[in-house]
Amino acid sequence: MASDTRFFRYLALISHTGLIVWITLWQFTFIKMHTYSPLFIALFYILPLLLPYWGVLKGKPYTHAWANFIVLFYLIHGCTVVYAVPDERWYAVIEIVLCTGMFIGCSAFARKRGRELGLGIKKLKDEMAEEKARFEQGQQ
Repeated sequence: MASDTRFFRYLALISHTGLIVWITLWQFTFIKMHTYSPLFIALFYILPLLLPYWGVLKGKPYTHAWANFIVLFYLIHGCTVVYAVPDERWYAVIEIVLCTGMFIGCSAFARKRGRELGLGIKKLKDEMAEEKARFEQGQQ
């Protein structure tokens, strides 16, 4: 694995772990009055982050790619809290920083590692040329 690919892997991993820890601390320690039950908070705020965690730990490019869809929810949450809840603004800023780190790390790692492993999507014209060659070989 190239050094820049390893850097983005660790950026994604550290940001993802930090986001799990931060959301847990924020929701269960820093806020004194909850409007939701602890079970709801655990299922809605923490469980989605845990779904891709094993694949991120293992360094799987595909898992890094789809983990970006999950982290966008937390980015939207952080932006909403910054705007709407002045008492929790700085908690949300930290969430946004961690989300940004995770998004950049996951995106770059998935792209770079996927190319290293030859997992990229072929261009349509190349795919069509290969299919045409297979078809013409079958005709002979």
